[in-house]
Amino acid sequence: MSELSTEEQAIVATVAGFVDRDVRPVARDLEHADSYPGELIDQMKRLGVFGLAIPEPYGAAAVSTPCFVQVTEQLARGWMSLAGAMGGHTVVATLIGEFGTERQKQRYLPRMATGEVRAAMALTEPGGGSDLQAMTTTARRDGGDYVVNGTKTWITNARRSQLVALLCKTDPAARPRHAGISIVLAEPGDGLRVSRDLPKLGYKGVESCELSFDDYRAPAESLLGGTEGRGFAQMMKGLEIGRIQVAARALGVARAALDDALRYAQQREAFGKPIWKHQSVGAYLADMATSYTAARQLVLHAARRYDSGRRCDLEAGMAKLFASETAMQVALNAMRIHGGYGYSTEFDVERYFRDAPLMIVGEGTNEIQRNIITSQLVARGGVGS
Repeated sequence: MSELSTEEQAIVATVAGFVDRDVRPVARDLEHADSYPGELIDQMKRLGVFGLAIPEPYGAAAVSTPCFVQVTEQLARGWMSLAGAMGGHTVVATLIGEFGTERQKQRYLPRMATGEVRAAMALTEPGGGSDLQAMTTTARRDGGDYVVNGTKTWITNARRSQLVALLCKTDPAARPRHAGISIVLAEPGDGLRVSRDLPKLGYKGVESCELSFDDYRAPAESLLGGTEGRGFAQMMKGLEIGRIQVAARALGVARAALDDALRYAQQREAFGKPIWKHQSVGAYLADMATSYTAARQLVLHAARRYDSGRRCDLEAGMAKLFASETAMQVALNAMRIHGGYGYSTEFDVERYFRDAPLMIVGEGTNEIQRNIITSQLVARGGVGS
């Protein structure tokens, strides 16, 4: 934590205290009931969590990306769903802060910083998956409005957001395809409907929904940045911080699983000694701690690269890929160490095992991350260039 300022260290410590005091004691019951954590979200608002990526004069003051990573990790250590609740919101805030018109910044960012306005991003379509350029959602100009039609899916916070950054085609005939893609800042209104909530293995409490746009009208001034055809490049930049955030969520899940496994291995005895002294269990713990530590350094490396202003899709992709795969393996090994108790809903380990896969498939699958990494290796002339 030494790379953080004194103020940033205090922010991380405050969030860690919130997690230990208020989140971990209730997370299991809320998760099993699939209950929306309204009181915890309100506490996150008061702590300023939703404004961490929003700079002055629109927010209190944006923190560094390494600080943002560590706050996200702490939230996910308590309950990954809480970190998810601020993930898409942060991407939208970053998009508006970097590409929005001054009017868009003034309209949204101050209220987003306090959590009064919470945002979601709408990229994925039911038949599109990772191929965003194949989207069919369109925004057709009609006088002073855009008329939007289409369907988006896997939208976190869809029922409770007051703003949706909608990736859509303003010119379906454009070639190359990305040249016809824009982002519309859509607010709830006639023609925008949450058509259904999606049932999930994990990531409970925070809804993931399907959105339907049926002749939804958005004013022309809601086009992000005011110029059509820039949405794909804008979103790819936004996804750099999005993937770093997902990687940080994976760190939190891995850390929680490792902490629980280490604690249990010291308490549980078999054949007359604590199980950590058995070579097989000790080896699991050593590998888990090593993988977690390596993943954390990789995520912080991506965070520093992001703050440098340089392109960091390779670094963000590596961080997301390695941290998410690490979280899955650490969660599985924690279950092994707990034995039958790891499979019981009376312990948190089974929740980590259900939450971990989300980071593998979310924010661009790991297969997509490998494609990005490889293409950037070729473009940059190798790892060290």
